[in-house]
Amino acid sequence: MSTTVLYTPEVLGLAVKLAAHGWDGDLPFRAEARSPSCGSTIALGLALDGEGRVTKIGVRSQACAIGQAAAAIFADAAQGRTQAELAAAAQAITRWLGEEAPLPDWPGLSQIAAARDYPARHGAVMLPWKAALSALSGEGAKR
Repeated sequence: MSTTVLYTPEVLGLAVKLAAHGWDGDLPFRAEARSPSCGSTIALGLALDGEGRVTKIGVRSQACAIGQAAAAIFADAAQGRTQAELAAAAQAITRWLGEEAPLPDWPGLSQIAAARDYPARHGAVMLPWKAALSALSGEGAKR
């Protein structure tokens, strides 16, 4: 059993901060992701500019505090990134969670680094990246 504290004040603060990225059902790229290990779910909507960079993000969350914090971290730093950059970040985070790589260079990720010690929360950490990649790959709903 890990002695690392998972639900710190910083994590809970990020979960609250997610409200700044409210859901917008009119965003053209939308998808949902669910963590099979904990049941957390988020819906993510994105808009892109002509160069394929994220310009707007909306999130609807029914996730644990780690899932909500991960979504806030994602939403705060995804603006201006391309699908390829999001995919590279998702791969780096997956390797880090599997203890195969150091903490990736994604702003704010260090605030939920304790989740690495809790495999049941790994799916919640990955929710926003999975939803974004699903939406942008054509698996999600498009208008």
